[in-house]
Amino acid sequence: MFDRALALIKEHKSLQDSLMNPAVSSNPAELKRIGKRLSELSDILPNAEEYVRACKAIDEVKLLKDDPELLALAEEEAHDAKKKIPLLEEAIKTFLVPKDLDDDRPAIIEVRAGTGGEEAALFAAELLRMYIRFAEDRGWKTELMSKSDADAGGIKEAIIRIPDAGVYGELKFESGVHRVQRIPETENKGRVHTSTATVAILPEAEEVEIIIKPEDLKVDVYRSSGPGGQSVNTTDSAVRITHIPSGTVVSCQDEKSQLKNKAKAMKILRSRIYAAEQERLAKERGEIRSGQIGSGDRSEKIRTYNFPQDRVTDHRVDQNFSNLPGIMEGNIEQIIRALQEAKKAEKLASIGKDA
Repeated sequence: MFDRALALIKEHKSLQDSLMNPAVSSNPAELKRIGKRLSELSDILPNAEEYVRACKAIDEVKLLKDDPELLALAEEEAHDAKKKIPLLEEAIKTFLVPKDLDDDRPAIIEVRAGTGGEEAALFAAELLRMYIRFAEDRGWKTELMSKSDADAGGIKEAIIRIPDAGVYGELKFESGVHRVQRIPETENKGRVHTSTATVAILPEAEEVEIIIKPEDLKVDVYRSSGPGGQSVNTTDSAVRITHIPSGTVVSCQDEKSQLKNKAKAMKILRSRIYAAEQERLAKERGEIRSGQIGSGDRSEKIRTYNFPQDRVTDHRVDQNFSNLPGIMEGNIEQIIRALQEAKKAEKLASIGKDA
């Protein structure tokens, strides 16, 4: 840990020195990168410097064994240093936890009904509303990108975009299969039914990050179906885009304008391709990405919403949360924090082994 603290101090000094380089000062992109990193390092720098001083104070005792007067003073300083070291180490380790580079991005949320027919569609709609309410409580904007209503209520699928920075980092652990256990309104024998819905949280990709060749796209336009104004249903405003190399298909029909639907579809397509590429790279590095979507089967669950018992169970942290009605109203902060803390602890344990 001493070497890591020293490396942080040296990196901070090196970056400050680089600002004096004309090649750097005339490069806005590099200035932005260095400024951001210096800002990050400034938070941990006092702890790193204090840690190095504490370690040196402890080592100083060994060098003063032949000088009783100085040795007493050094031992006193070393005693104080030993008290500080655990807290300083913890702060440095926390700073060193690898950050997901996508955490600062806006997010696209896809919710789909899974196993369970009408009840699954109703549950999917409730999950969508839960995320919209959570976003509203945070002051985030939400934009409906695409929505397909189910025949008997609820939704087959819906896609929303939350353009605020940092949304992906907050919601990324929501990806996966969500299971609901409750008595449907149409159940006259009081039996508990089990249904599922799938949630995918995608980091929004910029156009410059994902270059899609026009020749790799098959674009179909067709007449919108379902609820909507007269012009929505009587013109070829709906757009279906197929990315031929990956087989990814995106459809949008919620706007009256074909151009707007195409723009929305391209935004979703870029994010899906970006997420798939990040998944591929993670697998190549031997990493396991948290919260994969799965197939929607009941056995592939990350969370269970048990209405009769007023309990939400997140199976990844094996933790129960009460007040299910409040959770469905968007009060999911405690669940998100539990997942974030569990991931942080896992990364800290890994750093501890390497320290």
